[in-house]
Amino acid sequence: MTRQRIVIAGGGAAGFFAAIACAQARPENDVRIYERTSHFLTKVRISGGGRCNVTHTIALEPRAFSARYPRGERALIGALHRFSAEDTVAWFQRHGVQLTTEADGRMFPVTDSSATVVDSLMFAAEAVGVQLIARNGVEGTERCGDGFVVRLTSGGFLPCDRLLLATGGARDVAGAMIARDLGHTIAPPVPSLFSLHVATPWLRALPGVSSADVELTVPGTPLRERGPLLITHHGVSGPGVLRISAWGARLLHEKDYRFALRINWLPAMSEAEVATELQARRTTQPKRHVVSSPLASIPARLWEQLVIEAGLTPETIWTTLTRPQALALTALLTRCELPVNGKSLNKDEFVTCGGVNLREVNFRTMESRIVPNLYFAGELLDIDGITGGFNFQAAWTTGWIAGHAMADREA
Repeated sequence: MTRQRIVIAGGGAAGFFAAIACAQARPENDVRIYERTSHFLTKVRISGGGRCNVTHTIALEPRAFSARYPRGERALIGALHRFSAEDTVAWFQRHGVQLTTEADGRMFPVTDSSATVVDSLMFAAEAVGVQLIARNGVEGTERCGDGFVVRLTSGGFLPCDRLLLATGGARDVAGAMIARDLGHTIAPPVPSLFSLHVATPWLRALPGVSSADVELTVPGTPLRERGPLLITHHGVSGPGVLRISAWGARLLHEKDYRFALRINWLPAMSEAEVATELQARRTTQPKRHVVSSPLASIPARLWEQLVIEAGLTPETIWTTLTRPQALALTALLTRCELPVNGKSLNKDEFVTCGGVNLREVNFRTMESRIVPNLYFAGELLDIDGITGGFNFQAAWTTGWIAGHAMADREA
């Protein structure tokens, strides 16, 4: 086979996985990664608070796994059959990285350090002869015969036989601009996986308080999620909030991140059951102060604020609880509405919704259906998952498929 030059734009998770797969399959090829910044694998280094949430539990079969992607679910079903979370775990094990599964399904290196993952990828790339070029990105390209001539940020030009765009999401617009210039449709990028700003004074008095199980809804929309919630200095965060932000990325963007968020603090109980329990305490705990005897698993500080917000005083005891007070407290416990007035990006897993239209990409190869020898991988595609390792898995999967397809393609 004739020696081929493969240029990969973007030195992140998807770009590295593609480069390694391609160079391993065809050692004679000239495989190069061009990264515009001074560091490779930046998101891998800082994700998960520096621990790197590599993937999610392998207990999920591909169809169930792909259901965790608000955008990209259908396209990824077949792709995950070709390279799954189980394949990812096996790949990293072969390259010296042991992963462990946490209670919520997230998988991390046993070292609890993203440096372990970065080092394994860097070593694997160098071992198979991938050329790593930093501070020099791909900023444009033109067709040249069956291949391309890419324009580099250094001012140079480089011919190549195949080009993979793996430049990530909105933080680097060059890849999207190149794809658009070559005829691809780009869904405008908007944030996904973000915390919510809430100015409600009583909530802002509770930073650091968390609840293990709440139900979140956005009235007037189909958005509904259940999971842990964390109260922050600015509002609310935690897995439940991040998931609702992912599923509602475009809808909440259209609302300019100003909407009502309804919280059920006791999703395991119906509203009627909560009301009954409050009434029962008038006889089971008549002399106890309401403010110091929270229901179920509600954190004490949160309960205290809800009780005061319902119109009770710190001196109110259960036997003196009035019907209007009970109704107000029941409403706050089961359908507490908070006015959202903004967002904050999730620092551990910053993700965008949007990118290259998936109908324009062949997911058996990750090759463009519009431009032969042009490939895509990672977050540049209009794919994004909920928090928990799903976004990295999309990068590993699409990168691996693209790498092997580029290696198998005849000149």
